[in-house]
Amino acid sequence: MASSARNHHLVIILLLMLTCLITSCYGQEPESTFLLKFRSSLENTTSSLGNWNSSVQICNGNFSNWKGLICFNGKFIGLQLESMGLSGTLDIDTLSKLTSLRTISVMNNNFEGPFPDVKKIGGLRGVYLSNNRFSGELPDDAFAGMKSIRRIFMANNEFTGKIPTSLLGIPKLVELQLQDNKFDGSIPAFAQQDFQINVANNRLEGPIPSQLSSQSANSFAGNLGLCGKPMPACPPSKKKKGISIMAIILAAIGGLLIGAIIIFTLFLLHRQRKKPSQYEKSSVKNLNNKATDHNNYPKKEPDEYTRSEKGKLYFVRRDREKFDLEDLLRAPAEVLGSGSFGSSYKADLPIGKPIVVRRFRQMSNMGKEDFHEHMRRLGKLSHPNVLPLVAFYYRREEKLLVTDFVENGSLASHLHGPNQPSIGWPIRLKIIKGVARGLSYLYKELPTLTLPHGHLKSSNVLLDHNYEPLVADYALVPVINKDHAKQFMVAYKSPEYMQNERLTRKTDVWSLGILILELLTGRFPANYLKQGKGANADLAVWVNSVVREEWTGEVFDKDMNTNTNKYNCEGEMLKLLKIGMCCCEMDVGRRWDLREALDKIEELKESEEDYSSNYASQGEMYSSKVLLF
Repeated sequence: MASSARNHHLVIILLLMLTCLITSCYGQEPESTFLLKFRSSLENTTSSLGNWNSSVQICNGNFSNWKGLICFNGKFIGLQLESMGLSGTLDIDTLSKLTSLRTISVMNNNFEGPFPDVKKIGGLRGVYLSNNRFSGELPDDAFAGMKSIRRIFMANNEFTGKIPTSLLGIPKLVELQLQDNKFDGSIPAFAQQDFQINVANNRLEGPIPSQLSSQSANSFAGNLGLCGKPMPACPPSKKKKGISIMAIILAAIGGLLIGAIIIFTLFLLHRQRKKPSQYEKSSVKNLNNKATDHNNYPKKEPDEYTRSEKGKLYFVRRDREKFDLEDLLRAPAEVLGSGSFGSSYKADLPIGKPIVVRRFRQMSNMGKEDFHEHMRRLGKLSHPNVLPLVAFYYRREEKLLVTDFVENGSLASHLHGPNQPSIGWPIRLKIIKGVARGLSYLYKELPTLTLPHGHLKSSNVLLDHNYEPLVADYALVPVINKDHAKQFMVAYKSPEYMQNERLTRKTDVWSLGILILELLTGRFPANYLKQGKGANADLAVWVNSVVREEWTGEVFDKDMNTNTNKYNCEGEMLKLLKIGMCCCEMDVGRRWDLREALDKIEELKESEEDYSSNYASQGEMYSSKVLLF
């Protein structure tokens, strides 16, 4: 009996211990509570984070039931709140209670204010804050104790002051992106292995640390005070000690001798006749000079492909039959046009479909490895409305990009070219929907680029035989020489760059807005031209003035109504006009983001018959110019 009583007491003790253990485990609030509290500190979350619900399990394997969260093996590990139009405050104190949190990404939103104190979350491996409006100086200990972090992206914000030296104490750091801010001072001497840095377009100065000399020069461009490899050499430092008279005399004699040698050399070079080029001519000389340009460019004699050094084509797609550079050079070719970046040719190969070869001479700032890496990244893109890159060829002096040939030409040729059939509203709506989808795909797949496209215009929208659009010439900003890009690329014609020399993730949205207005009005955007500066040349300003001052319907391209019942489509056309103007808003803060523009575009229909009864309830009386803007 005594033994039985002892066993009974032992069972009671074990049950009490188990109860205490369970109480201890469940006494801590669940992750959902902290996440919902964190969401409450954000703004504009209704549409983007509306499915966060404590009654719904967060993770299901590697899939998250809550939008914007990352799961792995049924465990919540990260926030991926990108391109959601969010603003407000990042509640780091609440996030620090999520012990499993490993990555935070709020790129491409509207957050502003000082740098969030992320060091409170010790286990972070990635912090992604690029393309917001964070500002101010970073404390020197901003990253103290963050031993696990590997990637830090803070590009395209308004950070100032010195680069924190606490970054030097992060042993696992492999990538740091600080470009397009206002950092000043010198670059710390990073010594991490396999480390990549980008500090372009800041206010940094002084010699680049020798540990970073093997980095791409593109990563340091736009800092007038930086010098040393891979940038130009630093000027020799001046000695404070006095210089002897003998040293001055010797220096003067040496200078005279060098000057005499230079003059003599120039004299010999002037007399020497220029030798003929040794470049082997390709069969491009067999081009049909009478061929018409399907993009309606002026006819020009094609330049010759050159082969001063042996190279090869690099294919970035597996679903294309490969061919050699020699095959390309021997193939019959037709000049398609000569744009701001170089010439374009159509080549008819004996295998497969025709291809287009684009020649670029303004891509000399990026090294071979970086160029190859960027092209391979573009080669992985696949979307029905994005023109695929097929192959590329690299030489220091010029590059070739190979793409598919699109038989129906460009949207520009159909809108502005002579003897072209008119495009009605249904086709134009189809085109702009496809362009918006393609641009949205680029935003998703290229989140680290400030300008996923950078050169969106009607001549870079190609149309297949069904008038399905394919966006071309995308993601070239990182490889085009900066001075050339500033002169010719569409993004650099935007209000934010013309006024403040600043580019944002909404700059491509501005380009989309101009494209919408061009498609609706049939007018060429004069602000794309080099001389197209000032209010009178801006298409958005013209549209706004017509709509506000005297609404007569003259804003729409008359050819758009061909074979279309005007009554059945004018309401939808007006909706798209409003979308275009909201995308062209000069104030970047008030300008729509791409997600909002895409959602509104997707709602548009070919006719308004199904919606005419709903206008009053929606408060969308689009026939009134007052309510339109």
